[in-house]
Amino acid sequence: MAAQTRALVSGQWLADAVRNNLVGPKLRILDTSWYLPKTKRDTKAEFAQKHIPGSSFFDIDECSDKTSAFDHMLPTSGHFSQYVGQLGIGNDTHVVVYDTSDFGAYVAPRVWWMFRLFGHSLVSVLDGGMKNWLADGYPVSSESFKPERREFKATVTPSWVKSYEEILENIGTKQVQVVDARSAGRYRGTEPEPRDDTLPGHFPGTINMPFPSFMDASGKELGSDDLSRLFREAGVDLEKPLWATCGSGVTACHVVLAAHLLGHPGVCVYDGSWSEWFKRASPELLISEGEGKKV
Repeated sequence: MAAQTRALVSGQWLADAVRNNLVGPKLRILDTSWYLPKTKRDTKAEFAQKHIPGSSFFDIDECSDKTSAFDHMLPTSGHFSQYVGQLGIGNDTHVVVYDTSDFGAYVAPRVWWMFRLFGHSLVSVLDGGMKNWLADGYPVSSESFKPERREFKATVTPSWVKSYEEILENIGTKQVQVVDARSAGRYRGTEPEPRDDTLPGHFPGTINMPFPSFMDASGKELGSDDLSRLFREAGVDLEKPLWATCGSGVTACHVVLAAHLLGHPGVCVYDGSWSEWFKRASPELLISEGEGKKV
């Protein structure tokens, strides 16, 4: 099935699959919804009330490195394999991810990227997410079911994940382009960060491409021409190495997805992103038009 290699599937495609009872060991749908604590949204309760029929809930806080001081950092390959295996996902399962955000996609590209990072290319983002699914009048369900556990073997690509030290080195060498996917205000330091212990700003040399700019007004991904123009106007050359960052490694994955759709897979992600950078970097490496880090 050609759709298995597509990074995006349409609501129509998924609705047909649901209607034809194709959800099972060969096709799994995951609601990956996650919001910052300040929004006070209970995603598990929302899922229990309403989700795409046959879907399971994927929790990025559960499937993460619990020993890290930072939010939802990547799990080990063993943890990932066990977690997705319990969701009925094997190495031959086509996984479709979506979330319920008003943007159309928010955290779904992060989970799409996680699957790819752990060696699973049979993964797609539902274009437009739950927002468009509902707008198009497709069915929802409150029924829950537990899929039968499957064996999943992860094969990780560690080079796709960048560390604080690698970012620090790149600030000196300027070898790699780095895109920051946060809002312009957070990037410039004029709007607050959503985490109370972190001030806004950015590190030297980054290019700001706010993640909603990759989607149209309805929340669907822009077409190739528009995506190409976005990168070009931002001064990003997709033929050259590119890394992505954001607040905590989630929306950076929108940059990865957009580049992938343009035939450039393998954009790397700084998993710690600004949450880690702000806490670890020296003051001169924190650029802000607002108030700076208290030394």
